[in-house]
Amino acid sequence: MTTLLIRDGVIDDADQIAGVHVRSWQAAYRGLIDQEVLDGLSIPDRAEGWRRNLSDPLPTIIGILVAERDGEIVGWTSFGSGREEEGAGDGEVYGIYADPAEWSTGVGRALLDAAEQRILDAGHTRAYLWVLDGNERADAFYARQGWVADGASKVEERPGMSLREHRRVKHLAGS
Repeated sequence: MTTLLIRDGVIDDADQIAGVHVRSWQAAYRGLIDQEVLDGLSIPDRAEGWRRNLSDPLPTIIGILVAERDGEIVGWTSFGSGREEEGAGDGEVYGIYADPAEWSTGVGRALLDAAEQRILDAGHTRAYLWVLDGNERADAFYARQGWVADGASKVEERPGMSLREHRRVKHLAGS
């Protein structure tokens, strides 16, 4: 397997990021989200959203990183300052996904390590992320990386779906 490069995402990455985004949702959330919703995910629609995110990021964004192997994007993460009132002062990993063909190859860990370092460098000594209830693969991954479930939960309403999620936190200073 060739070397994995972690770098900042740029607008020209939007189509490939969207492809990873859609394929990973369709694989990871099968049986957790209505299949009609998963089947209806559109790479062109997601790419348009990613072009907006990359050209005009939210004010809370610290970064969007991609994992690249042989010129192809095989994963991505977005992160920044916490968006929850309760997590004011914390960092947050907004999303992290690897192409299903790259699961268990170290892509997710490399992206998460880089995001944690960037969040720490931005002055946040603690961070949190949200995991879809029932996503046992993700829960096990985050647990191995030192992220601990803290008992908080929420329901995120999105068009056509309600996502029940639970929070995991990690103290970054000295990790």
